[in-house]
Amino acid sequence: MASTTSKKDRIKSLRDSLARGVAALRHLQRSDGHWCAELEGDSILESEYILMKFILGQENEPFHDGSGRERLEQIANGLRLQQRPTGEWCQYPGAEMDLSASVMAYFALKLMGDDPESPHMARARKMIREGGGAERCNTFTMFYLACLGQVPWRAVPTIPPEMILLPRWFYFHLSKISAWTRSMIVPLAIVNTMRPVRHLEASQRIDDLFVDEALRRKLMPDSNPPLFWKWFFTGIDRGLKILHHLGGTPFRRHALKACEKWMLDRCSQDEPAPTDGLGAIFPCMVFTQIALDKLGRPRTFPMRQRTEKDLDDLFLIRKDGKSIKIQPCLSPVWDTGIALYSLTEAGLDQKDPSVRAATEWLLSKQCRFKGDWSEKVEATESMASWFFEYANAWYPDVDDTAMVSMALCRSEGKANREAGRRGVEWMLAMQNEDGGWAAFDKTTHRQILEYVPFADHNAMQDPSCPDITGRVLECLSWFGFSIKDEAVRKAVDYVKRTQDSDGTWIGRWGVNYIYGTWQALLGPIRCGVDRNEPWVQRAGDWLRSVQREDGSFGESPDSYLDPSTKGQGPSTASQTAWAAMTMHAIYGSHDEGVLKAVQWLASTQLNDAEAADPLVNPDGDPAGSWVEPWFTGTGFPKVFYLRYHLYRLYFPVMAIARVLRDMPEASTGVESVQRMKPKVTLSE
Repeated sequence: MASTTSKKDRIKSLRDSLARGVAALRHLQRSDGHWCAELEGDSILESEYILMKFILGQENEPFHDGSGRERLEQIANGLRLQQRPTGEWCQYPGAEMDLSASVMAYFALKLMGDDPESPHMARARKMIREGGGAERCNTFTMFYLACLGQVPWRAVPTIPPEMILLPRWFYFHLSKISAWTRSMIVPLAIVNTMRPVRHLEASQRIDDLFVDEALRRKLMPDSNPPLFWKWFFTGIDRGLKILHHLGGTPFRRHALKACEKWMLDRCSQDEPAPTDGLGAIFPCMVFTQIALDKLGRPRTFPMRQRTEKDLDDLFLIRKDGKSIKIQPCLSPVWDTGIALYSLTEAGLDQKDPSVRAATEWLLSKQCRFKGDWSEKVEATESMASWFFEYANAWYPDVDDTAMVSMALCRSEGKANREAGRRGVEWMLAMQNEDGGWAAFDKTTHRQILEYVPFADHNAMQDPSCPDITGRVLECLSWFGFSIKDEAVRKAVDYVKRTQDSDGTWIGRWGVNYIYGTWQALLGPIRCGVDRNEPWVQRAGDWLRSVQREDGSFGESPDSYLDPSTKGQGPSTASQTAWAAMTMHAIYGSHDEGVLKAVQWLASTQLNDAEAADPLVNPDGDPAGSWVEPWFTGTGFPKVFYLRYHLYRLYFPVMAIARVLRDMPEASTGVESVQRMKPKVTLSE
């Protein structure tokens, strides 16, 4: 009897937790049906923005909304708040010093008037010099330093504008590098050619951060290619610098115009391809402003005005009103797709107002525009896709399309399923020859491209990755695809080939091996792979080996640098949910490890009193959510990480719902979920 009571109590606890989680999700849904939570990056966003304003000479000019210098001071305050007590700035909580981020932050604050002898600046300077000095920053930081006269342009890799005129068969063609890289290097090529230098006062310079004056004047790529390729590309860079001093090729003027046209075609616009800034991401939008300025386009130029507004729309003013955090982009489609999928896992469908509103909003974001991806894929009228942001029609992505398509399918309704089917058609056309899927394009991996001097952001290309491939397989399963289909078989073979010997997969878009293993494995199992196959069981064994005694899971981005730290890090709700869903797919709902994981989620969920306490809940999440200060999203491995503020809510809801769904004696408690009053209403 005791065991039966315990089982009933366990189920009741999970059902109550699920109901509270769904209520929290509904609380955060916008009135038009979508979700968009904060997307948090690191301090380089605030630093680069301030440096951009000084490059443009706008540090004392009004912002596009009419606000003045106080707005820049708020950004500087946000930057100061991210400094570690020991003086440095980092990529994520718990990380070692990031030299480039620290140099940019120190420089930005010095430009803003911070006394270099004040304690926080002295500590920063000490850490930077001990870390090797500003001459060892990555190459993208060097572009800012060159524009502000702190290093000569010969210390910056050359990006010739003539690259835009190269024929498609050429090895280094824009279509053969990642979408985010091409959106960066086209405006950078313009800036690199114009080579602006703003001469600063002696008190604003950062000579105090350089250790070796000789290295300060040399190209120092942060990447470490094989020796042959290092000398090969160094030689090419020297040749390009000589060519630049001779005036470039006879095609330079034409190339600059082609770069400007390419950039403006993909910039901020409402028609024909709705786009909130080039690539709809922060770094591309920053260098678009600088490039247009150096091409002589005045600040009143309509595209500059729109680009400036789109960039400033990434501001988040903190509750104190004294500081601003800048987001790298906005994530509404991603957040809405996952939130909707979580609600359907909890048993809700198109009859529910929250689900109905979310599906209508997602349907309105269907993208039929032929963006850069169509250079390699024949577009048809039966295809549709989705992007990550509010508007980014040139660059829809496979990950969002998969998530939205299966969320629409699960929501039921003919229109939803038809839209999801159009997404499936697009994804099938985007499958790579190796069987996997990349994020933005149909691609072939070219390792040599990772050796060019400006490739030290560790993402020059966009090759297939197991996490996106697994998500696509999960999506395909909802549309009737199985291991019997050739596309699925090729994808499963790719997933198996990319598994590490210990049973894990690296996470390209989430931290890290927990995320990669979750995403890579669920799709194949849903498509009919036998969960008893040895490679599947190896993954399960690894997850069991890193589960904590209390049932939780956690992993730090440290594991990208040191794989021996796989599965090690502070326990988080999002990563525990990912692991729980993976183990559930392998072992089922009655597995003790699965139950311990979801029970940990239920026990750490915010109650009303905890949610009201800012010391417990500094982000102000609603009751029913979870506290998670750690970064569990990945932008560029080893370079840039993300904290999605809804990961800690919709993934635990999804995990608990799945475990309950497969307990015949429990169900999901959908009746109690349905009785909760939704925040949104939708006219019939």
